[in-house]
Amino acid sequence: MRILDVSKLYPPFWGGIETVVYDISTVLKQEGYDVDVLCVSEKNQSSEEVIDSVKVYRCASIAHLASTYLSFEFIKVWRKIRNNYDVIHVHLPNPLALLAFFLFKPHKECKIIVHWHSDIVKQKYLKIPFIPLQNDLLARCNKIIATSQVYADASEDLTKYLYKVEVIPIGIDEDKMVASPDAVEQIKQRYAGKFVIFSLGRHVYYKGFEYLIEAARLMDENYIILLGGQGELTPELKAKIKEHNLEDVVKLLGRISAHELPAYFSAADVFCLPSVERSEAYGVVQLEAMACGTPVISTDIKGSGVAWVNKHGLTGLVVPVKNAHALASSFNYLREHPINRNQVHEYFTQHYTRSKMVNYFIKVVEGA
Repeated sequence: MRILDVSKLYPPFWGGIETVVYDISTVLKQEGYDVDVLCVSEKNQSSEEVIDSVKVYRCASIAHLASTYLSFEFIKVWRKIRNNYDVIHVHLPNPLALLAFFLFKPHKECKIIVHWHSDIVKQKYLKIPFIPLQNDLLARCNKIIATSQVYADASEDLTKYLYKVEVIPIGIDEDKMVASPDAVEQIKQRYAGKFVIFSLGRHVYYKGFEYLIEAARLMDENYIILLGGQGELTPELKAKIKEHNLEDVVKLLGRISAHELPAYFSAADVFCLPSVERSEAYGVVQLEAMACGTPVISTDIKGSGVAWVNKHGLTGLVVPVKNAHALASSFNYLREHPINRNQVHEYFTQHYTRSKMVNYFIKVVEGA
């Protein structure tokens, strides 16, 4: 069976969707499937390369507007190779892929699997011209993979196509979340005597980090917040920390390498995901925390799978969105009533490993 994964980008760009595409394609290759990837390059330069045995068609882009890459080369390569496959696995949102599919259909015997990672939330008006193209793909596809039933049920875009939906929770590679004991001890020593709250993500509108900083104002000197990542809102977050004299309570760590991340997760007493919008459809970063046995505090975003991933009272706590007082109270509660880390890790291995995700995907593809 020949499979083409169609993605916006691909590693070494390690976004949430890109990690899922990489994991599925590489494990399928290991299982004996013939898998290629079609994606866009962040630069105006095309290439064909093999990454971990998977052939990647990386197409030059000429512009990047409203989170969408423009690439004539992508359309050209899609037209050339689309009929070479038995299965085409399209990861959405991706307006460029919708346009390519609309212009040049694959052969009728080809199975089309749509992987619905999230709705287009922020650019809801800009997406209007693409709605007919999206409906064309959803009508033609054999199956739609959603990462949670909660998100699928709340999506207006999927209302007419729920009968095609199969839920496959995202899983991650547990082996990548093994921390060096020395690195963990170094972090613990650095913040000795503190209840360590770790948070991580791009500093963008839907992450809600401003509420985490606000929560720091409500806690005593026994707490420390370590916030990793960077983004367009980093200057605003820095200014907020300075304005409230929280430099000793909230530490901005910047970009943390994949090699260093497991140590921060493992050293933390709790991981916090304070997101506020459905753009946070799942919260893969919660899985990384759980793989290290770290309890999670996340938010109850209406129509999102975040609270579905983090089981309240079992793997952590779920609190209302945009509520600094609720965040501060949850930190206080877990400090006094810690959740067993082995319990958190066991739940992760039962539900959210990469192998479980890919095995379920194979069943969906072969049964489509």
